[in-house]
Amino acid sequence: MRLPSIIALALVIAGCSSDPARTGSPGTHARDIRTGTIQSDGIAEPVPEAPSEMPSADASSLQGDVWHRLRAGLSMDRHLSQPVVREKLAFYARKQEFLDRVAERARPYLFYIAEALQRRNLPAELALLPIVESAYQPFAYSRSRASGIWQFIPGTGKRYGLKQNWWYDGRRDVIESTRAALDYLERLNQEFNGDWLLALAAYNAGEMNVQLAVDQSRKAGRGTDFFSLRLPRETRGYVPSLLAVAELLADAGRYNVHWQPIPNIPYFSIVEIDGQIDMDTAARLARLSRDEFRHLNPGFSQWATDPDGPHRILVPVAAAVEFAQGVAQLPPDERVKWQQHVVRSGDTLGGISRRYHTSVDALRTTNSLRGNLIRVGQVLLIPSGPPAGAGTFTVAATSLPAEPVAAPLAAAAPAGFHTVRPGDTLWDIGRRHGVSPAQLAAWNGLGGQTLLQPGQKLRVSMPESPPRPASLVAAAYVNQLPAASYTVRQGDSLWLISKRFGVSVAQLQEWNRLRHGSVLQPGQTLIVSEPDAATQDV
Repeated sequence: MRLPSIIALALVIAGCSSDPARTGSPGTHARDIRTGTIQSDGIAEPVPEAPSEMPSADASSLQGDVWHRLRAGLSMDRHLSQPVVREKLAFYARKQEFLDRVAERARPYLFYIAEALQRRNLPAELALLPIVESAYQPFAYSRSRASGIWQFIPGTGKRYGLKQNWWYDGRRDVIESTRAALDYLERLNQEFNGDWLLALAAYNAGEMNVQLAVDQSRKAGRGTDFFSLRLPRETRGYVPSLLAVAELLADAGRYNVHWQPIPNIPYFSIVEIDGQIDMDTAARLARLSRDEFRHLNPGFSQWATDPDGPHRILVPVAAAVEFAQGVAQLPPDERVKWQQHVVRSGDTLGGISRRYHTSVDALRTTNSLRGNLIRVGQVLLIPSGPPAGAGTFTVAATSLPAEPVAAPLAAAAPAGFHTVRPGDTLWDIGRRHGVSPAQLAAWNGLGGQTLLQPGQKLRVSMPESPPRPASLVAAAYVNQLPAASYTVRQGDSLWLISKRFGVSVAQLQEWNRLRHGSVLQPGQTLIVSEPDAATQDV
């Protein structure tokens, strides 16, 4: 992009009452989520067909608070006469701190989701579904391997077009997962003849299970509405939870709760770039901390974006022009650091990946390799990962309950400790006390899938003496490298462990020198991340 064009565009945008247009080079531009236009070299071009995930708001909707907007769009019968709904309502009405944390987490995403619902003419209640699903945590990860604010399991995510690989997980991408969730919910609503409660139950339990419950209830002469069905216990509480949260939004004053205001204007702009970029470089260009940047772009799992796309970055509206200009002016060799490696006798993909702090999958993808076969003299292009200890950009995240649980009475935590509150995660606690989630996990001997319990006391400052090493270092927390080792538990298999730590079975076998068909023993210690080169022969 020529500098005069950039300056001219900046002046045009600066003269507008709002900040709609975002631009860059012909391969780097930002879509405005209000006007539905693309700006390229300062010329506004209409989008041929604005996709459903790029909603556009009219002027009247760009005022006030998103919660007010959603309140006006509530349309479902909340069934307040049902005991289970009243029970959930009383429960959530006591959880003001939880609602405050949810609002803070939802702040970057809620306007976008409200716009998407309006474009599709869907009930505003659906914007509250991530509260029940994930408490609006983009890195939420459940025992059933569901991920993201909409909690897609891998299989359903793939059915609805959510790409999942070493580089990227569309289930965590707020743009893609919102599109997929609304596609799925619309289809379920049609399948259950417009009954939103059955559609929501099917979103939680699966459409086959709900249809079977409907058929059985009809055959037994009972009703076929949600409250007449014999459904799994989780689902019987799931739909009433959503109805209860909707009632709290509809009549907050009656229940003495408060919804922290979220401005009814776009929080982010979507800047489209023409290739891969290092995440730290992108964060620097956006003038965001690494933590802020990853929460806007939670779909990317590694130190750089997926080389095969999506090639788009979310940044705050106010930063979009500067970011797009910065990316446009960035020399290609500074977007992602690449090296070349000439294969020598004895080289393996595993050994090369460890040497350059990358992964076997990344080497295969970058060099279009189908298997592990490489030949002497072959030149491999190496995507340079972070230096040792720098950590991946994201790995997975803490598990969390679908809703807050009642906290037992507990004495105040002593200095240097934190008493877990309903809805707390290691990420929340770490941010509050200025330490990393992995450090908290190490100090407290917590595993990657450990659920925090209200009333539990966690150490949040450096112990006076070094703690004993945990058998499982927290692999599932953002901004850290995967854990070095894992102690096998009863029922574990290489496949389960590989999924837990985001590595392949072949890698686990290579790192631990296991033969095909090896039987794991409880108490056995496995290496679950790429070992340092210095430890290879230990």
